[in-house]
Amino acid sequence: MMLLAEMSTGTIALLAVAGVAVLFLLYFISAYNGLVTLRNRYKNAFAQIDVQLKRRYDLIPNLVETAKGYMKHERETLEAVIAARNQAVTAGQRAAANPGDPSAMQALSGADAQLTGTLSRLFALAESYPDLKANQNMLQIQEELTSTENKVAFSRQAYNDAVMQYNTARESFPTVIIAGMAGFTEARLFEIEVATQREAPKVSF
Repeated sequence: MMLLAEMSTGTIALLAVAGVAVLFLLYFISAYNGLVTLRNRYKNAFAQIDVQLKRRYDLIPNLVETAKGYMKHERETLEAVIAARNQAVTAGQRAAANPGDPSAMQALSGADAQLTGTLSRLFALAESYPDLKANQNMLQIQEELTSTENKVAFSRQAYNDAVMQYNTARESFPTVIIAGMAGFTEARLFEIEVATQREAPKVSF
């Protein structure tokens, strides 16, 4: 009788341990899947940014080519725009390969700020060239660039919101333990580092 009681106690203890293990496993699976969902969400949000950035980068050579015919004495500025554009393309490709990666997103933020600054200088100089301001091709590029800049800003906000949700879930206890075990690293926001360059370049003449 005592042996049966001991066996029953041992069985209960074993079942309790097994029950706790099952509950932990179920929570681990749920938390893991939740982090995967949030990570995929911000990666998809960055894909929308990437589409708009590529559109922006495609417009800039046409912009410079049009301006070149009127701004022959502004060669340094035009070359600076192209150089900044090429640097931004490279940074964008790196970020697209690994959205949220801190070093890649920091490089993209810096390159985007640099490009915005050079474009702003170009448009400021263009004010001194009335014929350029009236050029139909320039006006069309201006309209498309303005629209693209607005879409980039909207997409950036959606991405940053998704990153915040992911980072909050990842850093919350006890999910932070599972995130560390499963290799879910912190994602970085896409922000413009320099306060004076947070606004899109003014392209209206």
